[in-house]
Amino acid sequence: MNTVSAIITAAGKNRRMMEDLQSRGMEIKHKLLLEIHGEPILNFSIKNALKTSAKECIVILGHFKDDLIPILADISDKRLKVIRNPEVNVELSETLLNGVLKCESDFCLSLAGDQPTITSKTMQNLIDAILECSDPKNTVIILARGRNGYLNSAKGLGMPFACHKDLLKKYLKGQEDNLNPILKRMIKHNVIFYAIPTNTKLELVNINRYDDYLYVKNKLEPQNDISF
Repeated sequence: MNTVSAIITAAGKNRRMMEDLQSRGMEIKHKLLLEIHGEPILNFSIKNALKTSAKECIVILGHFKDDLIPILADISDKRLKVIRNPEVNVELSETLLNGVLKCESDFCLSLAGDQPTITSKTMQNLIDAILECSDPKNTVIILARGRNGYLNSAKGLGMPFACHKDLLKKYLKGQEDNLNPILKRMIKHNVIFYAIPTNTKLELVNINRYDDYLYVKNKLEPQNDISF
């Protein structure tokens, strides 16, 4: 039976959030430590992933790893695995590859730690779609950021997405880049891309700046709660 490993990248420099916090005279901390529902953003993202059928949830740390590791102790699920980048100053493609090389499943659900807006329902939809598609070894199932269905362009696309780990090994190996150029290369080489719709428009918001955090927090706090 094919299984899927969730891989969460959480190794970034946090540059834009630190700039915003400094300009506001606030304590400098990693954005993944900011809280939603009383949970650090990173834990919020992890717990959503653990509500799916994923065989394991691999979190890759890099910058600020010593600040982030203690909060993970609050998650007791045995499927959670934490790894560290051998080198801190690496690109997102290298971080994701480090997770792929450690995963036990044939398929990967690639997630970003700063996307607590991605519901467990959408994560599960990505998992189900990659396992049920007709050509799973040459297909990427990705969250739509515009058009749904089969795509001929990767413009604006990124995580979350699900695909076979051999595809990621092939296209991530030796790359020092962000993900979008790599996704574009995959489409150019006739990898099938299929986009599934969001459950809520909020899922398209990444937390990069402090205003992003305030917007997401306001939407997800109890008075505006949505089902996860």
